[in-house]
Amino acid sequence: MTSPDLKARSPWSNLNDVQSVKISPIQNQQINHDITIPGSKSFTNRALIIAALAKGTSTLSGILKSDDSYWCINALKELGVNVEIDGDTVTVNGCHSKWPNKQSHIYIGAAGTIARFMPGALAVSREGSWVLEASNRMSERPVAPLITALTDLGANIEYLEKEGYFPIHIKGAGLEGGSVSISGKISSQFISGLLLASPYAKKEVTVSIPDYIVQHDYVRITLSLMEQFGVKASYSDDLSQIIIPKSEYVGRELQLEADASTASYFLALAAITNGRIKINNLLVDTNQPDIKMIDVYEKMGCKVVRGKDYVELTGTPTLQGGFEISMKEMSDQTLTLASIAPFASGPITLKDVEHIRHHESDRISAICTELNKLGIDVKEVEDGLTVYPGNPLPATLDSYDDHRVAMSLSLIGTRVPGIIINNPGCVSKTCPEYFELLSQLGINVEYLK
Repeated sequence: MTSPDLKARSPWSNLNDVQSVKISPIQNQQINHDITIPGSKSFTNRALIIAALAKGTSTLSGILKSDDSYWCINALKELGVNVEIDGDTVTVNGCHSKWPNKQSHIYIGAAGTIARFMPGALAVSREGSWVLEASNRMSERPVAPLITALTDLGANIEYLEKEGYFPIHIKGAGLEGGSVSISGKISSQFISGLLLASPYAKKEVTVSIPDYIVQHDYVRITLSLMEQFGVKASYSDDLSQIIIPKSEYVGRELQLEADASTASYFLALAAITNGRIKINNLLVDTNQPDIKMIDVYEKMGCKVVRGKDYVELTGTPTLQGGFEISMKEMSDQTLTLASIAPFASGPITLKDVEHIRHHESDRISAICTELNKLGIDVKEVEDGLTVYPGNPLPATLDSYDDHRVAMSLSLIGTRVPGIIINNPGCVSKTCPEYFELLSQLGINVEYLK
């Protein structure tokens, strides 16, 4: 069983003293609920970094209060930025790219977004010296493509232990600007981290992507937020070239979107239980790529209503399978689809997601291992997997200290008695109240200490 990295958990996390949860199906009733989903992690951390770099004050409403956003806010406070929190609203007094605290040692937990966004944000400063340290797992995830691109633009960054990995030391030297190349095939966050910093270079920055981007929409989210804070980049349709002018962010008020990734678990819940879930605050017109999962659920026989500011899904007695799908643009939902696939009418092949082997866990290996424990036939390949229909058996499953693994596998417990998930507290990375929300919907959740 994978041990949880409790140091990476924040004061906003729940279930740190819970060893496992037992999920049981509701009896003699259907899921039939409206629900409001927490804010988007992707929007929250991008907006926090931009607001901190900006000139003036920003008010961000609807933030996600999770481990990742806690460590982001904590890092900004360590840098001397004035951040005030009131419920799900945060007020940030921007430092105009001049971090007040010129020297500090900053811990960022397991927050992949912060690991990719903070180095450039610090590097734009003309003075200062900072050490960034991450969790054990985050320190095993490569960061070299980003650091190489930043140093190509003039940043002064060195690795303190293993080449290409955290921890790192950043000396404020500013960015010169000019042309730079960066790969997008491991993580789109490398590109976003480079883009977020680029307005503060001494001259215009031209970013070229020589291979491909695993998730274009997250780069579009970054570009859209930059524009909302006053920096308008120009770019090709396929995002292979992006030009960022020498500019600066200006503080503003902003209402953040609900998290489409989190919403998908609850839509999947309705799909496999033949129930109904209405997400009250989910925009169909969003750049969040995981919104495309509603098309997949529809393909599987569910009824979907797309409102102006809501999505409603009604399940079906038998989910339709027998198809192959590229999950590259919505790879965070690979495990969600894999977890409901055993209940489909035919095998489902998920492909083009080799990069998720380098996330909080090797997610392809993890989901295949755990589905096998349930007696489900799975074929694993380098860039994905095929899940065959079956009747999952009761089992104790490992979360691999990975929020996506824990949330996805818990869906199986809403159909199959006797499903136990170890180390459930990892869901605090993106949705600390996940199991509480399941309980509110009528799912039996038992906490085992």
